[in-house]
Amino acid sequence: MSQLLRWTSADLEAMPDDSKRREIIDGELYVSKQPHYNHQLVCVNSVVTLSAWNTESGLGQVNLAPGVIFAEDDDVAPDVIWISNRRLANALTADGKLHSAPELVVEVLSPGESNERRDREAKLKLYSRRGVEEYWILDWRTQSVEVYRREHAQLRLIHTLYGEDQLKSPTLPGFFTPAAALFRGIHLD
Repeated sequence: MSQLLRWTSADLEAMPDDSKRREIIDGELYVSKQPHYNHQLVCVNSVVTLSAWNTESGLGQVNLAPGVIFAEDDDVAPDVIWISNRRLANALTADGKLHSAPELVVEVLSPGESNERRDREAKLKLYSRRGVEEYWILDWRTQSVEVYRREHAQLRLIHTLYGEDQLKSPTLPGFFTPAAALFRGIHLD
């Protein structure tokens, strides 16, 4: 009986630098191509919105697509994260990667069933298992924000926001923004 191949961080290091995003979740390799323009615009809007709050609060740091290595077989690059200064002090190591969960992870959906399944299932389970406090899934096509929060040691869908619905977070004291702010400038064809 043959063993199933389990990808590791070492395998990622050996792969070519060809602008593809490669992530490992529970030993499975996921490869993504260059994202859509709107995907990147929503990432930037998220960073700008979170950074404005973070500059005022001084509570942590916002980053775009950092490497997060939870384990050798759980090595991902979320679209956007916010991590408190307290967690950052222990999570960031000399390799320039985070080795424990940020409080907030934001993923922007890319079109395609496998991409959506990765963010809504595989990454949701991973972030839930690894201690992320809050997880936002942003869909630029529907301009919606799915908000998952930790309840009873698990990330659960709290609500889905649209338009002028206010996005607030107990994880980010004093943070609030209309959901629409994260989709400013989107070009729908």
